[in-house]
Amino acid sequence: MSRIDQMFSERGPTASFEFFPPKDGEAWDALFAGISAFEQLQPSFVSVTYGAGGSTRARTHDLVVRLRSETSLLPMPHLTGRGHTKAEIESILERFAECGVDNILALRGDPPKDGDPGPGDFPHAIDLVRFITSFNESGGHPNGGFAIGIAGYPEGHHETPNLLTEMDHFRAKVDAGADFAISQLFFDNRRFLDWRDRCSMAGIQIPLVAGLMPITSAGGMRRMAELAAGTLIPARLLRGVLDREADPEMVEAFGVLWATEQSRDLLDHGVAGLHYYTLNRSRAARRVYETLGIRDSRSFMTGS
Repeated sequence: MSRIDQMFSERGPTASFEFFPPKDGEAWDALFAGISAFEQLQPSFVSVTYGAGGSTRARTHDLVVRLRSETSLLPMPHLTGRGHTKAEIESILERFAECGVDNILALRGDPPKDGDPGPGDFPHAIDLVRFITSFNESGGHPNGGFAIGIAGYPEGHHETPNLLTEMDHFRAKVDAGADFAISQLFFDNRRFLDWRDRCSMAGIQIPLVAGLMPITSAGGMRRMAELAAGTLIPARLLRGVLDREADPEMVEAFGVLWATEQSRDLLDHGVAGLHYYTLNRSRAARRVYETLGIRDSRSFMTGS
């Protein structure tokens, strides 16, 4: 099965990881040297990020192709609309379709570092979702169309502080053709479960996958706080990391324990899936699995 939207009802909760395209040959070698560790965990799928303004377009495509041809992993590319024309996006979709890719995570995308996204036809993620839906309906994909994933924001989007308005935006993306959503990372499960309840109240029925990132260092926690603006770091988590800051191994152990507790609690609450932001490193994800007492994602799905 290669369409992610069909996995939720047929397999139970999914387990997946996020990769980013390496910047140079040495980083490529390092990623693929460790890829077998990810394969052993047998994730439902892996996602591959796409740089601001298309800055990693070629590398994203190359990584997806290599993962499909050289590994047992099922890759889903991210695709951002910011700064792209319709012709560019259509060309990208055609290339992915030709490569046998059946899933796309449709995002607006961050602005480039110079702050100028340039001309583009997709100012918002919903514009990209509509375009992919139209591409599917036109027969542009040989297997009937891409399954479309979107981003979800349990704690709100930093550009839309009004949570009611943010829910309206999210519902509009669903109505435009989104099949499932992966949430921004969070550290307090109550925020995700409340968001899931509010989605249900809004009539949103697509699977909602929870995004988790095991903290492995105090510096990494600070960077996450900057990248995931608005994400709450609970006092107990913050204190646990800072109290152990002088011992990096204990910081990682505490971060893995926190992510493990999050994972188990979310599974107990019937989450559709868990998506781990790995930073291309398997160690923390593997330790979460070990702490949960499971060997791979198939056990994850059956709870055994």
